[in-house]
Amino acid sequence: MAGKTLVIAQQKGGSGKTTLAAHLAVALAGKLRVAILDVDPQGSLGRWFEIREQRLGEDGAGLLMRTASGWGAKREARMLTRDYDIVLIDMPPRSDLEARNVIESADLVAVPVQPTPVDLWATQATLELVERGGPASVLVINRAPPRAQTTAQMLAKLKDLGVEALAARIGNRVAFGSTMGLGSTVMELFPGSKAAQEIEAVAAEMKRHLDVAAP
Repeated sequence: MAGKTLVIAQQKGGSGKTTLAAHLAVALAGKLRVAILDVDPQGSLGRWFEIREQRLGEDGAGLLMRTASGWGAKREARMLTRDYDIVLIDMPPRSDLEARNVIESADLVAVPVQPTPVDLWATQATLELVERGGPASVLVINRAPPRAQTTAQMLAKLKDLGVEALAARIGNRVAFGSTMGLGSTVMELFPGSKAAQEIEAVAAEMKRHLDVAAP
């Protein structure tokens, strides 16, 4: 049975897209075969994996890493699904035609969104791009501020987009950035922490949406 393709996409830069992709890859790789495909020309996810390899070995503790251009990513993802349960694709921001080509091959598109008006506007554009591609999509509330009222106000506005937001949310925590710089994740350096629990909860919801289970 072919694996599933999970695309992380957001038209707005600075949304925490790459950090989410890296953390989800590690969280999902605990029981599943996970391949990462970096389509973002900035190569931040690739750099994270290189640092990780230096510390943990060539497979980055059970992960496969590949890079591709927008046009080649669709074919690369299809090939990877032959051997991996999940192919996780980190898309570049501010992309359209190439992004649509990759999104068409996705089983699920996860859109990280910070609870701010600017992110809401960018998310609308991202979802329009996804709708043209056809796959299902979910919103991931990312970098949520500690003020619950602010987040609640934005969540009410996000409902108007007509797309499900995951129940699990990710807080605005320094630990995410610091662990990325070490080629690691909060689950590995701060196991049991609130940050680790948040990622694990998001990963669990992703698995349910993708309908994958450990072999």
